[in-house]
Formats: sequence, structure tokens, C-alpha cells
Amino acid sequence: MNQHMTSQPATPQGSASGSSFYAAMRILPRAQREAMFQIYSFCRQVDDIADSDGPREQRLAELQQWRNDIDALYRGAPPARLRDYAASVRKFGLKREDFLAIVDGMEMDVPQDIRAPDLATLDLYCDRVASAVGRLSVRVFGLGEDDGILLAHHLGRALQLTNILRDIDEDAAIGRLYLPREHLLHAGITSSDPAKVIAEPALPKVCVPLAERARQHFAKADEIMDRNRRRVVRAPRIMSRYYRAILDLLVARGFARPRHPVRLNTPARLAILLRYAFI
Repeated sequence: MNQHMTSQPATPQGSASGSSFYAAMRILPRAQREAMFQIYSFCRQVDDIADSDGPREQRLAELQQWRNDIDALYRGAPPARLRDYAASVRKFGLKREDFLAIVDGMEMDVPQDIRAPDLATLDLYCDRVASAVGRLSVRVFGLGEDDGILLAHHLGRALQLTNILRDIDEDAAIGRLYLPREHLLHAGITSSDPAKVIAEPALPKVCVPLAERARQHFAKADEIMDRNRRRVVRAPRIMSRYYRAILDLLVARGFARPRHPVRLNTPARLAILLRYAFI
């Protein structure tokens, strides 16, 4: 189910989760695999705009052009960069509003950087940059409508919250802070300055409840995947297990300084792939 080296979006980020994504998607039949790589490419391109250091007005204009291009795709006149998408849109019933939601999510960081959003805004952000990706993906995987939307809701949020917890310091370095305002205030942190917040001794009091929220979403996602055919949920199961392992490593490490980077090693990744792709 978003990525440069910060918490946008819950499509794969960096080399480590990039490899988990590619491994999970390579097990799919060709048409599904091609559709998933198209979704991934789309997310990468709009994500790169949101994260570029270009003028904000220029980035907003580029994101708007993507909206225009998506509209053209669904009118039957796709621009060159979306021409290959037409077959996947038809075959899997991909929804225009989910592509547009992803653009809207990326745009949330453009007029000004997100800093200590309230919980409702954070949830909206997660829905747009992660669960919307999931809603496109589950159609490709072939899940039924109701369970597909539910799985996208829970797994998307689980992955995105894990990203946020993993990337606290990287996000702060570019002026962003995705930790929710309510949790900060509850921990006695009144600043929304990313550099100040990440130096706070009380930061673990903010992160631990967010990790628990992610775990609850993982558990709900498991319930949904457990009641569906194994073949249909192989790819999301691999992504879920990979990110769940990252979350476990983060909790075991703790959120006080120094926060050493957390990565899942190659044997652990291969074990997940073997278990859920082939066994």
C-alpha cells in the first residue's frame, strides 16, 4: 500500500521498503503487477512534487496539472504519461476519486509544512496518502468491495503511522511534524517546532500511544485478511508483516534519544516473503 525519506505516503519508501514492495508485487500475475507498478509510479511522481524544494506556487500548479490529467484519463483522453493506465482503470475498476485523494493528500504539505496536526487532520492525511492507495490496490488484488475498503482503511493507517514513527527525525529535518497535537499536549509539549519537539524528553509519551493505535489497525487488517482467500491477500499480507516488524523494532528501540535508524534485515525480509508468498 507512501516515498522519499520522510513520512509521505504509505507506498514504499527508501531502499528497504522499496524492496519489500517489489518483492510483494512481483508475485502477482502480470496484469495485476503492471497495475500496481502504475499506482506506485503515480504516487512517486506526485510525492516528488510535494517534496521538492521548488516554489510552493509551482508545486501547487504541478499537482493541479496531475488532477487535470486524471480527469482527462477518465474522460477517455489520457495524456501521454497516463496512457498506459487506461487498460488498468478499465480492467480493475480503479476509481478517479482515489487518484485525486492521493493528490489532495500530497498537497496538504505544500501550502505550508504539516506541523502537529490535530487527530482529525492526521487521520484525513493518512486516508489520502495511504488508505486511498490501498483502495486502488485492493481492487487490483481482487478483494470484495466491502472488505477491500475496510482493509485499505486499516492497513493504510497502520502503514502510515509506522512511517511517521520511523521518520520523526527525518521529517523534522525538513520542517515537518506529523505527531498529533493532542498527544503532544497530553505529554506536556506545547511547541509545534519540529526541532524543539524531537529534543523533548517527553517525546516517548507521544509516540507510544501512536504505536498502539498502529497496532490496533494492524490487528483489524489481520482480521479482514484472515477471512479472505490467501491468494487474494498475499501481497498486502507481505506489506503488513514487513511494516509490523518495523513497528516492533521501533517500540523495542524506544523513542528517546538517540533514536538509531531501524531497518528490517535481509533474512527477516526473505522469511516474510517465503512464508506468505510461497508457503
